Amino acid sequence: MWGGRFAEGPSAIMREINASIPFDKALWRQDIAASRAHVAMLGACDIVSGEDAEAILAGLDQVAAEYEANGVPEDWALEDIHMTTESRLAELIGPAAGRLHTARSRNDQVATDFRLWVRDAIDQVMDGLQGLQRALVTQAGEHNGSIMPGFTHLQIAQPVTLGHHLMAYYEMVSRDVSRFADARERLNQCPLGSAALAGTGFPIDREMTAQALDFDRPTANSLDAVSDRDFALDYLNAAAQCSLHLSRLAEEFVIWASQPFGFVRMADSLSTGSSIMPQKKNPDAAELVRGHAGRITGCLVSLMVTMKGLPLAYSKDMQDDKPPVFEAANLLCLSIAAMTGMVADSTFNTSRMRQAAEMGYATATDLADWLVRQADIPFREAHHITGAAVKLAEGRGVALDQLPLADLQAIDSRIDDRVFAALSVEASVAARNSYGGTAPEQVRKQVAGARKTLGMEP
Repeated sequence: MWGGRFAEGPSAIMREINASIPFDKALWRQDIAASRAHVAMLGACDIVSGEDAEAILAGLDQVAAEYEANGVPEDWALEDIHMTTESRLAELIGPAAGRLHTARSRNDQVATDFRLWVRDAIDQVMDGLQGLQRALVTQAGEHNGSIMPGFTHLQIAQPVTLGHHLMAYYEMVSRDVSRFADARERLNQCPLGSAALAGTGFPIDREMTAQALDFDRPTANSLDAVSDRDFALDYLNAAAQCSLHLSRLAEEFVIWASQPFGFVRMADSLSTGSSIMPQKKNPDAAELVRGHAGRITGCLVSLMVTMKGLPLAYSKDMQDDKPPVFEAANLLCLSIAAMTGMVADSTFNTSRMRQAAEMGYATATDLADWLVRQADIPFREAHHITGAAVKLAEGRGVALDQLPLADLQAIDSRIDDRVFAALSVEASVAARNSYGGTAPEQVRKQVAGARKTLGMEP
């Protein structure tokens, strides 16, 4: 490829550091699709003859069939997927293959291929996230009234419903879906035709190639088009944020599956055993999802640092843009699949959850709220009164609703026997009926709305 300019070929070290075929062969479908769109445009614009265009298209079909059947060969002398494909095309159809690269450069070629690959990856991850949302909504609907402790600082705070807890993750995943959708919309411009960096003197039709590849429009600036990797960073940013949400959910399952909690029994298919302790059932899938979040975030940082100081237009550093994206995409899809199965197939111990919700004086806020509503006491004073009641109950080792009325009235005479109706966990949950609250009625409404959004049966 360099014979016209260089007297000597590259050294073995140069071939190894320069070759990207070991990883960019993953772009072969996108490379074939972009080449087909490009040569069809060249033929339509009379830049290459119709005969040559047809020969190239037929040859590309044959190359694609070979790749599909046997994989992409790795010849480091050919450097990348683009030259690998062009070389095989020349073997198949002869000199006409050399016309394929008219009015384009590997710079706009790889920018186009990579955008197409990332767009496909976004579509794949959005499908996966919808599956996770469906699993969350299904379990939330079944457990809209199942009471569990809500935590702050991992300390029991107030009773909530399991359905409410799971729908919190539905909301997180919904934001992830929106971030990927935004990234897809921004990337959907076609760099093909920008050539090396300045455009081309051939009378090409960039609208035609953009439409053929389902892009919304051609990119507006050739310098930016060949050097832009914002679309890859957008994908990684969304992937990293999504992985953090998956990691948080995975951590919940790790905690809930532990014997001291006992809130959930995870499916055997997503658990492992111990080589020495036969009783163990380890939540390894959840732990690996949690670990993958660190690797995916590392992929984002890797590409950010690669791009941080590059002048316009293309620099060889940008060859390192694809490995972190490919790695993150693989890890993210695995994580989504694992968490979808985990949510769908786990069995929740609702009696143990309810028992835990009664611990830690989780209805203390309900006592304070009752004092505000029924005794017209300012909340700060009610907070103080409630704190004294909790201290007394803790000293006696009983729940708040087990304190005798006389003892509560000794703390504050305005307390009467109506207070006990507010101190059960059921009453606490039902009372939080504000929009977005944990009351079963609100959870049912949120689940119904989510099912409608996802196109699920009512």
